[in-house]
Amino acid sequence: KKFGLNPYTGCCYQCVYCYITSYIPRAFECRPKENLLSRMKRDLKRIDHSHVISMSNSSDPYPPIESNFKLTRSCLEVFLRERFPVQIMTKSDLVVRDIDLLSKMRCTVSFTVTTLDKKLSSMLEPNAPPPDRRLKAMKKLSDAGITVTSRLDPIIPGLNDSEIEQVVDAMAAHGAAHVTSSTFKPRADSWNRVKNVFPEVASKLHHLYFVEGKLHHNSWYLPKTFRITLLSRVKKACDKNSITFASCREGLKWLTTGASCDGTHLIPKTFE
Repeated sequence: KKFGLNPYTGCCYQCVYCYITSYIPRAFECRPKENLLSRMKRDLKRIDHSHVISMSNSSDPYPPIESNFKLTRSCLEVFLRERFPVQIMTKSDLVVRDIDLLSKMRCTVSFTVTTLDKKLSSMLEPNAPPPDRRLKAMKKLSDAGITVTSRLDPIIPGLNDSEIEQVVDAMAAHGAAHVTSSTFKPRADSWNRVKNVFPEVASKLHHLYFVEGKLHHNSWYLPKTFRITLLSRVKKACDKNSITFASCREGLKWLTTGASCDGTHLIPKTFE
């Protein structure tokens, strides 16, 4: 079982493919949660200490304002003291600041790397740290003995699918022990952003998604055979690098080689 914690509401990285704009007001305006620590401490009293705390599912836990507010770091201090297992999901190298805490915790840190191309990254994820900084942060954490996983998510045909193998190789070379990957599943808001930023690619994808694909829980899925082809490439690259793989919401369980979708199976079972 896993519980989610978002120290901040909204995310300033403004990734064009992001789904949070479909349910969070002012989604691309990052602001700290009010009374976060007192509310969190209250909730923790009711939670089994064996359950993983996942940070963060709707906003990156290391936005630029974390340098000043230090809400994520304050949460980690509590989790360390209370001995909770933690999963961190981020696109930021600011997480390196907290190596002193993370190295003492039962945790895993997952970095999203969608492309190695800085120009493409700046268009896909306008305000996020570039991919080379994420990879360097992965290596620093891994070298410090912290379990690192990675996400190649989303794969968008015509944009980053040509470099699947190179991205996985880079992730593995910088310490990733597991890769989670999924294809882009547009909703109306994210599709409009992709269409505005990448009009030619969106024009080619339109038929694949909205004619050959299918609608599932308000998101459009690529045809299953196409998704199998793309994610099989990710799995093959992971196999080559001797790391585990999972594809989560794709419904392709036979491709999964990890004991969990998100890599939480790699969180150490006991404290040092």
